[in-house]
Amino acid sequence: MPLYKTITVDPNTKVYIWKITETENELSLNIQLTDICQSRMDGMKSELHRRGFLSIRHLMGLAGYVDHDLYYDSYGKPHLKDGNNISITHSYHFTGIIISQKDQVGIDIEKQRNKIIRIGHKFSTLKVNPEVENSIEIIKKLTIIWGAKESLFKIYATHGLSFLQHIYIDDFIKTDTTTKGIIKYEGCTSEYDVSFLEFEGFTCVYAIEKKE
Repeated sequence: MPLYKTITVDPNTKVYIWKITETENELSLNIQLTDICQSRMDGMKSELHRRGFLSIRHLMGLAGYVDHDLYYDSYGKPHLKDGNNISITHSYHFTGIIISQKDQVGIDIEKQRNKIIRIGHKFSTLKVNPEVENSIEIIKKLTIIWGAKESLFKIYATHGLSFLQHIYIDDFIKTDTTTKGIIKYEGCTSEYDVSFLEFEGFTCVYAIEKKE
């Protein structure tokens, strides 16, 4: 079982990351899906997506859950029936989940790609000049910002929320591993602790909502 990494964030919160190396048949062993999730997987044309879907169920198993413990609300946000909080992510051959007994949580894994420089203005006010700044560092920073905003978006799970207009990530330097996030939407403000790490050309970001 290629559990790639486990992170104990605090006594109530844990991150699990999987590197997909198995075949779809291997990942299907001992996994029982609900009718809804089986239908979702059957509709996936990409084998890698199906393998990712199954690997997430193995991660859930490591945390003591099965697919029947999971359900989705009308916004597509996953929930656990026991009341604990969960967030799920899949990017290429990596998948991850974060589970917390007390706090709202979000997680995102992204591959570091050049194209993020071209679209960075759509989700970030970070000013970059590829002719002056190191493009690799720009890609890494923008990927963290995107992952942070995606993690917050997964927590808030509200239609109409804009990455650019409503979600803010505090600036950070390349030696940092944490930052802060804020959502300001329809007169309400919520704050989040954001952590990030890199591995094999990928960036993982996870966020925890701060209690007042």
